[in-house]
Amino acid sequence: MEVNTSFGAIDIAVSGLRAQEKNISLISSNVANAQTTDDGTGEPYRRVEALLKASDDGIGGVSIEEITTDASSLPRILRPGHPNADEQGYVEMPNVSLPTEMINLNIATKTYQANAAILKRYQSMIETTLELLK
Repeated sequence: MEVNTSFGAIDIAVSGLRAQEKNISLISSNVANAQTTDDGTGEPYRRVEALLKASDDGIGGVSIEEITTDASSLPRILRPGHPNADEQGYVEMPNVSLPTEMINLNIATKTYQANAAILKRYQSMIETTLELLK
């Protein structure tokens, strides 16, 4: 009799938890820097996001393929007294849209909760199995 040592359901759920934890961290960074006009290099903060991909290892799950910086244009707003304003009084602002970030945060949170629920159900199944074996 061959014993399967693969914990497929656990591995898949844990990979989802890890990926969404990083995703939530990046979304939080975007929200925190939504008004940052100088990221330390003299440029406005640029939105970052995680690109997820299905794992190729045969077990399943998800992993972060890369973390990318959004290269879309930066909005300019009129703020004549701002320290980073140009000669016309315009300031380049970060390309962060708070409504978009809130939607992404909601999706990431729900995905995280779904993976946590899978782990709870798996634990319950194991406990029931052990109880039956007594």
